[in-house]
Amino acid sequence: MQPWLTLVGIGEDGYAGLGKAARHALLAAEEVVGAPRQLELLPRCIRARRSAWPSPFTLEPLLQRRGAPVCVLASGDPMLFGVGASLARQLPAEELRVLPAPSSASLAAARLGWPLQDATLVSLVARPLAALNLHLHDGARLLVLSNDGDSPAAIAALLAERGFGPSAMTVLEHLGGPAERRIDGVAGDWSATRVAALNLVAIDCRAGEQARHLPLTCGLPDDAYRHDGQLTKRDVRAITLARLAPRPGQLLWDVGAGSGSIGIEWMRAHPGCRAIAVEADEGRQGHIRHNRDALGVPGLQLVAGQAPAALDGLPAPDAVFIGGGVTEPGVLEQCWGRLKPGGRLVANAVTLQSEAVLVAFRDAHGGELTRIAIAQAQPLGGFDTWRSALPITLLEVVKHA
Repeated sequence: MQPWLTLVGIGEDGYAGLGKAARHALLAAEEVVGAPRQLELLPRCIRARRSAWPSPFTLEPLLQRRGAPVCVLASGDPMLFGVGASLARQLPAEELRVLPAPSSASLAAARLGWPLQDATLVSLVARPLAALNLHLHDGARLLVLSNDGDSPAAIAALLAERGFGPSAMTVLEHLGGPAERRIDGVAGDWSATRVAALNLVAIDCRAGEQARHLPLTCGLPDDAYRHDGQLTKRDVRAITLARLAPRPGQLLWDVGAGSGSIGIEWMRAHPGCRAIAVEADEGRQGHIRHNRDALGVPGLQLVAGQAPAALDGLPAPDAVFIGGGVTEPGVLEQCWGRLKPGGRLVANAVTLQSEAVLVAFRDAHGGELTRIAIAQAQPLGGFDTWRSALPITLLEVVKHA
């Protein structure tokens, strides 16, 4: 099938900045779809019907035109956090023709002299500001796609709050167009309260004395979490996540999530990792909401309820962790039944009763049992001695097809 839909990347320089292929596609189209600002960039010689995206946004009217020659206008590169990504999930590649322009990230890197491959691109467009927390590391260079004109001031406030007030910030407005403008400053002293809605923020991260330095590996310090004692401790958490083995695009159920630490560190492992935290206690639900934002994974889904009933209707997981509730009738069976073939189930037990449940489950379904015993050196009078934590029994089992 010949492509019927052409995605045309257009910059702030408008029609004059388009190549020959993009111009020909617009001249041949029956309809051109885009934001009002983009449609206004087209000259009168484009005779196609001009349609603004519906509000609320939906692709349905466009998809109903399937087969007719249609152009979609998108800012810069349509496949970089653009409408092209949404359309590619709906249509096969052979129905799409993509003619990109330089992205705002490429233009920003060119203005700043930053090697693009050394910078991290973060989008805050219709996304929580807390997503930025995941990327705050001393020396990191971030290119942040703003949601609106208020974003730079909000970003500066977040950086200062997190101890990254010394970070250099550059706001680039209307990149590539006649109204392009650059604003430089330091996050801790940022004074530009509002800028143009179309902007990108470049951040050269610099940690101040109060900054919290968190590693990229699993096993964050226990005090990185707000909790009431229901927390999978650091060393056990690292072992548990190693057994869960996060992989890009996979979904984890964190059942009896407590503070949410397992699901949070699962999602921190890769941008494509997804997690659902199931927790019945209202106070702990509040801890999960706080921790997921503070640690940069606001996309962690929280299900308030008691397993196994709370698991009904959830998408099938690629991995399951049960940190509490293995003695609750039906929890293990429901998790195992919904787990995808090839998926991993890991459950931790502290009491004799919960350990007995894991032993019985292994007898029925296979897997490995591991005893985790950790001791820390602590003072005893003028000397030191070992203080042992409660031993943990860990069950790991893979669900073969």
